[in-house]
Amino acid sequence: MLLAVLTGCGASEPVPEQTTVAGEGATTYPLVVENCGEEVTFDAAPQQVVSLDQGSTEILLSLGLQDRMVGTASWTDPVRENLEQANADVPRLAEEAPTYEVVMGTDPDFVTASFGRHFAQGGVAERSRFAETGIESYLSPTDCDNGMSINGGGTRTNALTVDALYQEIRELAQIFDVSSRGEALIEELEARRQAALEDIEASGLSVAFWFSDLKTPYIAGGLGSANLLATEVGAVNVFADLDDDWPATTWETFVDRDPDVLVLGDLSRERWPGDQLQEKIDFLQTDPVTENLTAVTDERFIALHGAEMNPSIQMIDGLEALAEGLQSFEGAQ
Repeated sequence: MLLAVLTGCGASEPVPEQTTVAGEGATTYPLVVENCGEEVTFDAAPQQVVSLDQGSTEILLSLGLQDRMVGTASWTDPVRENLEQANADVPRLAEEAPTYEVVMGTDPDFVTASFGRHFAQGGVAERSRFAETGIESYLSPTDCDNGMSINGGGTRTNALTVDALYQEIRELAQIFDVSSRGEALIEELEARRQAALEDIEASGLSVAFWFSDLKTPYIAGGLGSANLLATEVGAVNVFADLDDDWPATTWETFVDRDPDVLVLGDLSRERWPGDQLQEKIDFLQTDPVTENLTAVTDERFIALHGAEMNPSIQMIDGLEALAEGLQSFEGAQ
């Protein structure tokens, strides 16, 4: 049987590399943006931005805004290949979340995040604390449901759609007065999405997405970004009945649900045992509880980077890799 170890950057056409440009003059300031229950006002395009997550970082780089970036943080994987040059001179403040003091040391006028945990109590700082010092903040719409941050303690009640990602791109482009670049990026991503779905029909297959952790595996629930990948290709997520984006489960539950295919997170970080792909495969094939899973005995594995399973531009890479991997298995044609 086939072991499909696919990475998004190598399996797809790259997003066209952007070069830094001045504003277009299309955005009218002051600009007011409704953002996850908060009203954010911009008197001009930000000049010094800190991005607290890889997802928001790669959007800003794709928009050609690297000269405005004074810091990034929270990386699960290497930067997307076509963005390496743009990212090279942007300071990395931390591999995980930076402290508030480190962020403030860059003298930012704008802070963005993909996940609301950074703006929650115990995170980098609450948005109100940034606002007190005149620093505007922005949270990705992919992490917002009914005005609440999902990763910051809220509960998702509506399934994530790709439109939330496109909204983030469009709003950030407008904030920085590069709206035409935002539209071009959205058009390119949507064209790739449609091409990936053109020949795939996986309605006969069930899947499970395992992000990390060997003891209590974190898997994809039914309303988040990884489940969106499954529904896009017509597969069934065996944990779709769980509301959280990435709930923890047990291996006994995994065995009970016995998916046809396992989508395994291949993370470059080393935060928890089981972050890397080979660790996951070694565990699955030697643990007495998991070694007889259908996907394990048939070696039906598909590897995705963490960024490809999270709501980001790399989610389109993940869709392409998932579709290609499923097509390689019998019954996925």
